[in-house]
Amino acid sequence: MTAFILVAGAHTGGWIWEEVAARLRESGASAYPVTLTGMGGPGRPADPGTDLEAHVRDVLRVIDGTDATEVVLVGHCYGIHPVLGAADRRPERIARIVHLDAGMPGHGDRALTLVPDQAVRDRLSHRVDAEADAEADAEATADEAAGGDDWLVPAPTAEEWQRWGSVAGLDAAALRRLAENAVPQPAGTLTQPLRLTGAVSALPSTGVLCTGNGSSIAMVEGLVGLGDPRLQALTEPRVRFFELDAGHWPMLSHAGEVAGILLRAAAGEGHRVTGAGGEPPGHLRPFLLEVPERRRERTGRIDLHFPGDGPTVPPESEGPWPAVVFVHGGPVHPDARPTPRDWPGFVGYARSVAGLGAVGVTLDHRLHDLADYGRAAEDVAEAVELVRADPRVDADRVALWFFSAGGLLSADWLAAPPPWLRCVAATYPVLAPMPNWSQVGSRFRPAAAVPGAKRLPLVLTRVELERAEIAATVEAFLAAAKECDADVEVIDVPGGRHGFETTDRSEGARDAVDRALRSVLGHLRT
Repeated sequence: MTAFILVAGAHTGGWIWEEVAARLRESGASAYPVTLTGMGGPGRPADPGTDLEAHVRDVLRVIDGTDATEVVLVGHCYGIHPVLGAADRRPERIARIVHLDAGMPGHGDRALTLVPDQAVRDRLSHRVDAEADAEADAEATADEAAGGDDWLVPAPTAEEWQRWGSVAGLDAAALRRLAENAVPQPAGTLTQPLRLTGAVSALPSTGVLCTGNGSSIAMVEGLVGLGDPRLQALTEPRVRFFELDAGHWPMLSHAGEVAGILLRAAAGEGHRVTGAGGEPPGHLRPFLLEVPERRRERTGRIDLHFPGDGPTVPPESEGPWPAVVFVHGGPVHPDARPTPRDWPGFVGYARSVAGLGAVGVTLDHRLHDLADYGRAAEDVAEAVELVRADPRVDADRVALWFFSAGGLLSADWLAAPPPWLRCVAATYPVLAPMPNWSQVGSRFRPAAAVPGAKRLPLVLTRVELERAEIAATVEAFLAAAKECDADVEVIDVPGGRHGFETTDRSEGARDAVDRALRSVLGHLRT
């Protein structure tokens, strides 16, 4: 018999799994919804010492209490932390781990990154420092060092739950139930690092991606293709994926579908993400336009591609020229090679711009993780100033062109465009953080920033076959732009997909790139 051990996310308990558990039992399986210590169940109230280790022990007790031949651990959101901690100690008992709209925390990671409120995250980070001080002082407790009895994270109100993830599919009654049953989360469960020996890494696992919350198989495949070494394990045969058209709480909105997926996951079904099979990943394939090599100079994090007839023609005798700065998306792991400024797509765009009489600029910024948008924004601003300071560049005629998740970085420039910024372009952009991108600050919301753009020309290239979760952010942005009468030109790519410039050789794709290039250059010349 298969036993499903169901572990809920922050502020919730076993009650959230009631309907899923009933469906699993109807199928002949065993189901054990777990209410972790201090999360509303009788017998184990929280105290200041309640931490992640206490929750790991809770899951271990359930594992040890069942004689099922196959144990499937299911972790939702925060719940994946105690699930992984317990599985690492009982790997011989575990048949599969299911990440239900949950991340992939590793050894040493803390769940505080899941908290959407920056002020609360800052307070928890302070607690981490206090705990380190307490370890050095045997006379002090972590709670004393952190400042008295401030050891509980308040439960979200009904209005605040949407900050923890998409509430798509939840009716008013479900939202009310979520709010009424929510309990404060012991801070130690979020600040204590996950401890893993590595035994869990060999276990079969399944990711259930909730598309309404911003996850999809296509997104996973795209991130794997970017070369992040942390994600290469996702291509192993032991790993499978399912998609679910739901928000962050599918156990409440789609209980029957969740139960069905869990049963299929236990049977080893699901989509397998594979490598490129000897072919280069999409972003490393040739640019769709044939463009000659141009003179290129490398300075710090930027490369400048200059106008001219070839790589040996010195540009000093001409200019100054306008410039277009191309801003990549991500996150891109710092060890990925080549880095974005050498990706064929960006080099192709930069050479194309140089062929039209402007300096094409590619750059590497440090968007290595979702929490890095602030640092990446600083890198972009620094790169722009470096470009404008070059005597061969007309400092009063610069355009910024954003791609994919780099689209969020456009918010600063839209909110308060400087007079020298003649155009902002965006190609298959992400124009709002996904619902599960809690680490991205409120600063990076282009739809909220676009009223500040006034009459700054905006050139937006939109692909017909965009991932639904990204397309929704584009439509929301265009609605906000229309409301404030922003100057937006939309270029559509029929049949185009995300990253089409290196995967599509159609006439429609070539025409879209050519139109976007000429539109941006036209704004630089006015």
